Formats: sequence, structure tokens, C-alpha cells
Amino acid sequence: MSANNDEAGDRRKGRRERVVSGKICGMSCNSHITVAAMVERDGRFLMVEEAIRGETLINQPAGHLEPRESLVEAVVRETLEETARVFEPSGLLGVYQANQPDGVWLRVAFVGQAGEVDQDRELDTGILAARFMAPAEIEQRRAAHRSPFVAACVDDYLAGRRLPLDALRYFDLKGVA
Repeated sequence: MSANNDEAGDRRKGRRERVVSGKICGMSCNSHITVAAMVERDGRFLMVEEAIRGETLINQPAGHLEPRESLVEAVVRETLEETARVFEPSGLLGVYQANQPDGVWLRVAFVGQAGEVDQDRELDTGILAARFMAPAEIEQRRAAHRSPFVAACVDDYLAGRRLPLDALRYFDLKGVA
């Protein structure tokens, strides 16, 4: 399997989004690797409201993996950018895959705790608010979920699904051909 790194502009965040293109089993596809944080406090989950193509959608703090970044580094960065809170992952919730016309989307979701809001930090472009929501409120707003991953992560969290962080292994293969 060969893969190229194609760089496409990420208009939502004003930075470059990395999309991996390649051939898998003779099929051409784009792979989008994302991370998400599940933070529960007093029975409520940290969620973001974001403006996407003129709609207000809800999601867990989430975003794309950057080159040379571990999955853990990515989820800490994305949570800070979208909520102005420092995220401390304590476990892996799950790995979620969706095949869509634009390619394969893979979400790696983490559980953990987040600190208090840094009032001096601006939220990412497109993020309207970050707040804690009860599971019932998240369910009531299902039509506004950014993707099916939102409900799946809440369901898996409430079901007690967890893996230890050491289930992930990170290798930085700098200079390896």
C-alpha cells in the first residue's frame, strides 16, 4: 500500500488540513483521521457548538491529526483550541469509522478531564460556544449532530467502554523510507 500526503487548505480553522490519499485494495480513497475528547463533569458532557455551512452543529471537541503529531497530542491540542480548556486524557473510548463519498473518516475518541476555561484564549474560528450538556439534551439535538460519531461516543461512554491509553503505540519514523 502506498500513500501520499496531499495538503488541502482547512478553511474552517485557517490552517492546513492534512488528508492522506492512497490506494487500498485497488480502491482509491481519502482518509481523514480525527480525534475527539469526551469530558464528563457531573453527568454532563463538554460539547462545542460550531458554524458549518450556515448551520449550527454540535460535536465533542474534535479535529484532524496533524503531521508528526501523536493522537494524544492531537486531542489535547484540539480540545484547547475549541474549548480553551487543557485536556488530560485518561483512556481511549473507541475508534469509529464512517465511509462517505469523500472518503473514509476515522475518529479516535479519548476520555479524560479538562481544566477550567482560560478566559484569555479565543476559541477556534467557527466555534460558537463550548459548554457542558446533559445526555438528554445531546439526544434531543440529534438532528444537529456534526456526525453519527457524536451519539456513538456518548453511548459508548455511558456504557462504560474504556481502554487504557497504553493500548496506543506511537512511532515517529523520521527519515525512514
